[in-house]
Amino acid sequence: MSLGDRLRAFDTGETGVSVMRRVRRVLPGDTAFGDPLSTAGRDGAGVVARAAERVLDEQPRVSREIGLGALQVWQALAEKSGRGKGDAELTLLFTDLAGYSTWALKAGDDLVLQLLREVAQAVEPPVLAHRGRVVKRLGDGVMATFLDAQSAFDAVVEARTRLAEVEVEGFRPRLRAALHTGRPKAIGDDYLGVDVNVAARLVERAGPDEILVSDVALAGLDPERVTTRRKKSFVLSAPKGVPAGMVVYAASPT
Repeated sequence: MSLGDRLRAFDTGETGVSVMRRVRRVLPGDTAFGDPLSTAGRDGAGVVARAAERVLDEQPRVSREIGLGALQVWQALAEKSGRGKGDAELTLLFTDLAGYSTWALKAGDDLVLQLLREVAQAVEPPVLAHRGRVVKRLGDGVMATFLDAQSAFDAVVEARTRLAEVEVEGFRPRLRAALHTGRPKAIGDDYLGVDVNVAARLVERAGPDEILVSDVALAGLDPERVTTRRKKSFVLSAPKGVPAGMVVYAASPT
């Protein structure tokens, strides 16, 4: 057997692949780096990994594991130095529109599309203006992240003001919003984890034009600029996915 044949056999051998996967488990970063979720981001490691996947087959190889291991460490080092997202503390914002689903069933696709475009023009510029990032659009709402709770709150207040000018065929959308501060897990361009679930569950319980904030997010709000009242309904019946004992407040600008 020639040297080339030996190298190819080693590259595709189960033993070598297994060893490299064990090595990756002790390297810094996401040990599952290489799947669609982990490479969905716009960081350098994700871009390179996606490009490599387009020219490489999915057969387990030692060389593939070595390459992914190097990208895994690259991504981890970028996050540690602040160029990636890592597990930094963030304030999560979820929004949606009160009464949207019922209206949309009767309005038809053309009017729904018109409304969603006008809502996006009202809501997303304030998010960006207050140093937020739209993570994803969720039908009639958005998920966004901010470096601090006050910026997220200010963005919602401005978005709500702008949204008051929107009307489509007699329907005036009213914003519901929820803020929660935590350390969500960054996966590609998305975030996962308990903190994301908390914010998503809170917005489901918000009323029209209401901004709900968790007790954790409340700590990041300026009491001279924000008025809050405790939501007693959460004491009696906290929604599924919200930790027991979490105190929730309705917040409004002073």
